[in-house]
Amino acid sequence: MDFQNVQDWKQNQLSKTEYGRMPWHDVALALRGHSVLDIAQHFVETWNHAKRDKYKRDGRYDWLQLEWVEDDILGVQHPRFPVGDYIKHPLHPLSTQKMDKLGNVTTQLVRSSADWSHGILTEHSIQNAYQEVIRNAKHYVYIENHINKTTQLLDTNYTTVTATGDKQKPIINTIGAAIVDAITTAHSENRKFRVIVLIPLVPGFAGDLREKGANGTRAIMDYQYKSMFRGEHSICGILKKKGIDPVQYISFFSLRSYDRLNRTERIMEKEERTGVKYEDVQHAQAHEVMSEEGVTGGQGYGKNDSVQYHMKKDREAFEEELEGDTPHDERTKDSIAQDALESRKKPLEEGFQGDEELEKENIITEQCYIHAKVLIADDKIAIIGSSNLNDRSQLGYHDSELSIVVEDQNTIDTKMDGEDFQASYFAAHLRRQLWREHLGLLPPQDLDCSNDPNVALPGEGEYDFQEDEQSKIVEDPLDDKLWDTWNRQAYDNTAIFRELFHCVPDNSVKTFEDYDKFLPKEGIKAGHLFNPEMPLKDVKEKLDGIKGHLVRFPTEFLINEEMAERGLDFNEITESIYT
Repeated sequence: MDFQNVQDWKQNQLSKTEYGRMPWHDVALALRGHSVLDIAQHFVETWNHAKRDKYKRDGRYDWLQLEWVEDDILGVQHPRFPVGDYIKHPLHPLSTQKMDKLGNVTTQLVRSSADWSHGILTEHSIQNAYQEVIRNAKHYVYIENHINKTTQLLDTNYTTVTATGDKQKPIINTIGAAIVDAITTAHSENRKFRVIVLIPLVPGFAGDLREKGANGTRAIMDYQYKSMFRGEHSICGILKKKGIDPVQYISFFSLRSYDRLNRTERIMEKEERTGVKYEDVQHAQAHEVMSEEGVTGGQGYGKNDSVQYHMKKDREAFEEELEGDTPHDERTKDSIAQDALESRKKPLEEGFQGDEELEKENIITEQCYIHAKVLIADDKIAIIGSSNLNDRSQLGYHDSELSIVVEDQNTIDTKMDGEDFQASYFAAHLRRQLWREHLGLLPPQDLDCSNDPNVALPGEGEYDFQEDEQSKIVEDPLDDKLWDTWNRQAYDNTAIFRELFHCVPDNSVKTFEDYDKFLPKEGIKAGHLFNPEMPLKDVKEKLDGIKGHLVRFPTEFLINEEMAERGLDFNEITESIYT
């Protein structure tokens, strides 16, 4: 629904009063120091490559030049250019100076670039970094990565797909082989070692996976499953052939969330009284922010004959009517999604302006889409960036990607498998924050961002990671008690979501016949309660049992079916698109 007529990006065919919007999990990074110059250099090179190939004689676009650079590393970066002749005219000397040391974090920019994207020989330093970090890991490897499949065959497709060797063609990247090597080494040394992988439940937005239009998505899922845990050449299959139980070393998880739509009896009354639909109010708000008039400061809203003017007036009339007669603390919350976190309330305590049947109609679920591309190893080192674990991101000559390897020299005293351990401040705290989020051990973040470290400038500040009781719970990534909690919450959350919503993919769905039996009966909207007859109190009590967003990844979904059907959109010619 979201990806129809994408050129009209302000239009939204998915009604927020009937369906949930997919929540999103991502990780971003702010930088200061020398790495910023590397990023700038990468951008300048990319821009000039496009200028040379497509706009060489187009005066609208200038050539770019990175003028600020440290003179003592010029000979290393560009050995063909003598210092002083770095730019094209000697009368315009290079702006050089020494940069003060800004911290104790060692970083390296890595990228996937090639002749077509950057005008250079193929570089796959991202893949090199992933392989090196994984193979050198001694205690654990934690991965968050995402999968994305658009509805058009030739659009960019992403998937978490990796190979263990040349038996998994058309998949070429061998990060899977690095995972096998790391686990094999740990097993031979009788050393506790874990690989924890978080990926989305479904790689895209194709809707019903049984439909013909979802064949591309199923193809991606098929490659994904066969690269990780299904078949003799998968990561788990190779480990089994070596006599290693993969369950002891590698696990797969996902994220899922619930919420309640804010469509109350009172809102429906206001719709009837004002003649303005709640959806139109949402469209007006989006238009004010995202349309050309919104971007340019509201030009057009003062003209009483413009569409923008009437949209704004309708929105104001509806909101004035809505605000008029109900005290703030009696209103229904816009969202109860925060109740899965360390919240003061649970769903059973949340009020609602309407009868029980209407409230049940508003209770929904969606996967929390993992869009992050993060690897953390041993609480020592992290890789963050744009690169997926697939051929398109890793081989260098497909998609252009940029990531950064971060190794903090500031250490903290912590625990690893119960023993004293020196961890890097950044990697350890990043993992702890992520695990606390997934386990529901973080408090909800206010929408005003008043206490959000992401809005602070880089450097020390009041919003830095804080050590507290909840942080201690996730301190030791190899602690058996923590691991039991992690798995138990994933199992319990999965079971509750299955009982309430019957959402796919699910391990109980092994064939398409199972799929048909598992889905809600006709007339029940996607993501809504499977059994509308269940008492509201029972529904809320079960939602109270969901902690965080962690769920098990359904490794047995459609295991008895051929998921990728050969046809026009998926065949020997097009299959490399899906890797």
